[in-house]
Amino acid sequence: MGLEVKTGNRSVAPFRFDNVGSFLRPEKLKKARASFAEGKLSEKELQKVEDECIVDLIQKQKELGLQAITDGEFRRSWWHLDFMWGLNGVKKEAIAQGYVFNDEETRAETARLTGKISGDNHPFVEHFSFVQQYATEDVIARQTIPAPAQFLAELQRPENEEITNQIYPNIDELVADIAKAYQTVILDLYDAGCRNLQLDDCTWGMLVDSKAAQQIGVSVEGTAELFLRVNNLTVENLPEDLVVTTHVCRGNYRSTWASSGGYDPIANTLFAKENVSAYYLEFDTERAGDFSPLQHVSDNKLVVLGLFSSKVGELEDKETIKARIEEAAQYVDIERLCISPQCGFASTEEGNILTEDQQWNKLRFIKEVADEIWG
Repeated sequence: MGLEVKTGNRSVAPFRFDNVGSFLRPEKLKKARASFAEGKLSEKELQKVEDECIVDLIQKQKELGLQAITDGEFRRSWWHLDFMWGLNGVKKEAIAQGYVFNDEETRAETARLTGKISGDNHPFVEHFSFVQQYATEDVIARQTIPAPAQFLAELQRPENEEITNQIYPNIDELVADIAKAYQTVILDLYDAGCRNLQLDDCTWGMLVDSKAAQQIGVSVEGTAELFLRVNNLTVENLPEDLVVTTHVCRGNYRSTWASSGGYDPIANTLFAKENVSAYYLEFDTERAGDFSPLQHVSDNKLVVLGLFSSKVGELEDKETIKARIEEAAQYVDIERLCISPQCGFASTEEGNILTEDQQWNKLRFIKEVADEIWG
């Protein structure tokens, strides 16, 4: 094949070999969280176990050659709700039904408003500071949080809509307060040393699925513009040296998925107009469609191709992967391409159905491919 690049590594995120963020929780951490839930372990004792597991995880990430380290989301139960619960004016709430996936349903929890939203004193800032102390000249600490659009979508769930409308009868005020709260948290993270923020955003992954959009009763075009507005308002006027990226997938829970569809319906909005530096995009199965929507990606942005599945332990075929990278390069110059899994290994604390060894072997394989292509 004709893929001979060897252009060298990148020194700024995203990186040629990259990862989306979450890792399988070690058994030690699972037991500690269960004991804490049962009242057998104090919050301080749980934090000590979390700290130990995160330090071990950071060391493994460094040994593997990742240039961006995270805490693996080890202090969270969900990839998104924990962040929302940390905002002022938001509470954790049990509901009748969880998120529906293919042959699976999650725990039934949500984030519900109790008052006006603000972002002061968010616990994730302290979580980031813990990771930041292990950053080096060659390895940055990355913070992942759910996108503002994801929070907006949560507040507009049927179970939450009535209360949201009571507190925010005007959608413009709601959008403005979400963006303002997020900016408060982001600037606090920046002051703590964060220079790489990843906005995880499954809203686009739902909009590409016509059945899913119909079920929740939304107009794809109108909703896409609303999501774009809240996301762009959030990243407006942030420090120039803060690299903000976004990750888009179609659901990731216990190795299953929530939606299907190519990027075509939202490409001209998301890829052309969202003000981020790069897109981490699911492309590990045919459910994500072909690469042609990438033609809408602005020339100043990068794309991280999620060609490898975090849902299964088996390794992909290397030549097939290289052929797919070459195909994607027809739409985005290979200098602007990187590779990663399509999502994290544990978007919730339950984790995907594979072993920790398989998780690390998958990442080693991705690095191997990246090294062969970009050097």
